[in-house]
Amino acid sequence: MSDSCTFPVIARARNDYTDKFAVPRQPGLVPEVLTRVVFEPAYRSREALRGLEGFSHLWLLWHFDRAAREGWSPTVRPPRLGGNTRMGVFATRSPFRPSPIGLSAVRLLRVEDDLSLLVGGADLADGTPILDVKPYLPYADSIPEASGGFAAQAPDPRLTVSCPEALLARLPLESRAGLLAVLSRDPRPAYQRDPDRVYGFTFAGAEVRFTVAGDTLTVHDILEAST
Repeated sequence: MSDSCTFPVIARARNDYTDKFAVPRQPGLVPEVLTRVVFEPAYRSREALRGLEGFSHLWLLWHFDRAAREGWSPTVRPPRLGGNTRMGVFATRSPFRPSPIGLSAVRLLRVEDDLSLLVGGADLADGTPILDVKPYLPYADSIPEASGGFAAQAPDPRLTVSCPEALLARLPLESRAGLLAVLSRDPRPAYQRDPDRVYGFTFAGAEVRFTVAGDTLTVHDILEAST
């Protein structure tokens, strides 16, 4: 019996998350950012999608391709606990695991004419390899009485975002609401809380620079991303 498996990449995510720094830590946190699931040619089949439009949500199984590292550790430091407390890797959703596979529930907005899927609330970076797409079944996949361990509470309240309109206008119109939503969720690492530190990441082809003081995030610049 083999101790490893190989799966084909059936699709890739396409969205404004060009930097993993800004990607939400869980699905559904930033529904304003839309993602296209673009199937590889071998799997781009209208027959394979027959009946999918009847489902409001989907499961995406995907590869943490940007978190590859040699070996693995039995414990990790979850951001939810401030990045200072270690928990068992199998008690977390850390990308640093023996089999770096992600599982995300997303909203299906529509099946496009080119057979890509437009979804909302994905927590995947642009280009992420997708291994499978499955329909979300409310009666089977929702467990109201489930307990959430150390992550039972919803993420912290949103930050107030201060971004001059002149800077926001440097982004494509369709990407502006998404950026503001991403920033409101505080994309900083959980263990970094220096109010004087300037953070930066790329989003929708631009480099965004900001600081956070208290409950307010201030955008200082939006620049054309360097190549």
